[in-house]
Amino acid sequence: MREGARLRLDYSARSLWSVDRMIEDIRRESAPYAAVELVLRGFGAYAGEVIVRQAGGEWWASGGDHWVRTPDGRLWDPIDEARRCYTQDGSLRLLCRDATTGARPD
Repeated sequence: MREGARLRLDYSARSLWSVDRMIEDIRRESAPYAAVELVLRGFGAYAGEVIVRQAGGEWWASGGDHWVRTPDGRLWDPIDEARRCYTQDGSLRLLCRDATTGARPD
């Protein structure tokens, strides 16, 4: 993904700006959802791993669905958020911001 898209993916919250822009570029090209579904899943998984690393969370899976659970007990669905980004109704950058704000209990 990094080489083909020329993205700098370093697991920082800042890198999600680039991912959001990449999803926006794909959407502007009017690519059919079926053609980009796996790419969006990959971007969502990447965002989830950013949240895990930034907030000290962990991955949860059930029935083929995957979420990130932050230390404060909240569950986040970055894979679905990537899909929502594609329909202009989401942002991986903002999801990460919300998930990492106050995620570590005192």
